[in-house]
Parts: sequence; C-alpha cells; structure tokens
Amino acid sequence: MAIAVLVAELVPAAGFGFAHERIATIVGRWPFALRVGMPALLVLPYVVIATANHMVRCPWLALYAVLPVVIAWLLARAAAADPEQRGNWRDALILLTLGLAVDLRWFDAAWPASLRGLNNLLLVDAGLYGFLAIRNLRGTGFDFHLHWSDWKTGFRELAYFAPAVLALGLALGFIHPHANFPAAGKAVLTWAGIFVFVAVPEELFFRAWVQNLLERRLGPRAALVVASVLFGLSHFNKRSAHFNWRYVLLATIAGIFYGRAWRENRRVPASTITHTCVDWLWSWWF
Repeated sequence: MAIAVLVAELVPAAGFGFAHERIATIVGRWPFALRVGMPALLVLPYVVIATANHMVRCPWLALYAVLPVVIAWLLARAAAADPEQRGNWRDALILLTLGLAVDLRWFDAAWPASLRGLNNLLLVDAGLYGFLAIRNLRGTGFDFHLHWSDWKTGFRELAYFAPAVLALGLALGFIHPHANFPAAGKAVLTWAGIFVFVAVPEELFFRAWVQNLLERRLGPRAALVVASVLFGLSHFNKRSAHFNWRYVLLATIAGIFYGRAWRENRRVPASTITHTCVDWLWSWWF
C-alpha cells in the first residue's frame, strides 16, 4: 500500500519535471473552479495511508483537502496581482508555510513514523501544481531532461565546494572521516535515493522558488546570499536537539555553491547533482 501511494505521489512530480509547460497549458484551459479545486485530490494519499493504519482524524483530513486548494487559490490571485512575477506576499506566505511545515515537522503526527516522507512529497506536489500550473512561475529550471551541462556544472561546483567545507568541517570538529566502501549497487541506489527524495525537493524549494523569486527583488548576488542563509537556517535542528550552528554554517556555505550551480543556466538538475554528491559523500565517509 505504501509503495502504491509513493508511486502515486511521484507521478505528479515527474510529470512537472518532464512536461510542466504542457501541463500548465492544459490546466489553463480548465474553468477557474476546477483549476483551483483539483489539488483537493491530494488528500487521497493521506486517506489511504491513514485508513490502512487506523489513523484517520478529521482535522488532518480537512487540512490535506483544503491546504492544496488554498495554495492554488492564493497563487491564482498572485498571478493576477503580479503578472510581472516580481514576487507577491502570497508567494512568501506559501513558501513560509511549506518551509516551516517540513522543517518543524508540523504535519508528521498525521502519518506513521516510517512513512512521514510521504507528507513532504505531498507538499511538493501541492507546491508544484500551484507555482507551475497556476502561477506559471518562469525561470524555475525544474526540467529533468538532463543535459551534459547539468553534470558539468554540478560536478564543477562540487569540486569548488568540497575542499573548503572539508577543511572547515574538520577544523570545527563537525565531521569525522571514516572508512566505508559500499557495494557498487548499494552506492548507486543510495545516490539515486538522495537525488529523488532529498536533493530534488530542497533544490526545488530553495533555488527554483526562493532564490528565483528573490532575484527579481534583490538581484542575483543578494538573492544567492539570502537563499543560502535560509537554506543554512533550515538545518538548525539537524543532528542536534538544540540550535546546531555548525551545521547551519556549513549548510549556508553549501547553499552558495548549490545556488551557483542553479544560477548558471537556471537548471534545478545542476544544483541537484551537486547537492546529491555532497550528501552521498557525507553519508559514506563523514
């Protein structure tokens, strides 16, 4: 059951990753009520999992039925109020809500402990529908027809980033090298898992949405810095019960290089490759 729900949640994300312009065109032809109301279907993953685990609760049911619709409605209003796409308070409100919901685990109690990642993927689907199909946000680079330039840019930023962060991480006592030589199959599967379930959602949020919108107000350099600081702060509670300033610092520096990779050709795959490689190397040897 969980695998079926996972696949069902991956389908919209994959659809936007490979054909978001076509999807946006189709959705744009629908009546307004249907366009805004369609994401209410995102309640279904919660219904299936909660029913199977005897965890159905009316407040969570209402939340997952209403929140995606509210996101779509607010972004439809943002599209009308801000056709130049310089950023609107509705964009900021939605990004703040999605970011805090994931980072502070607001909705985790609705799911079995082992399946809480399905909540994050559901929110990714709601954001993709809202920003790409309703808001028609330009310049996101959420296109997974991989180019050679994506790999070149991703690996180049990794090469720039790794020496500096290794030296700083070791000096701070935050990372400690250890020998680990995984089997080739396990290494590849781990890389793919990090790519799909960790790096893509984070790069979508911080680069395609946050940095992209900030550039229109602050310019490329300031947007890169602000988005990277926000990315760093999102790691404040990782690997620690208290504010983990070392992780925040290193994640902020990482965000600079991820943001540079995205900014070069405005491609989420490029920054996702850098991000995935960093997390993959970290998971095996530090």
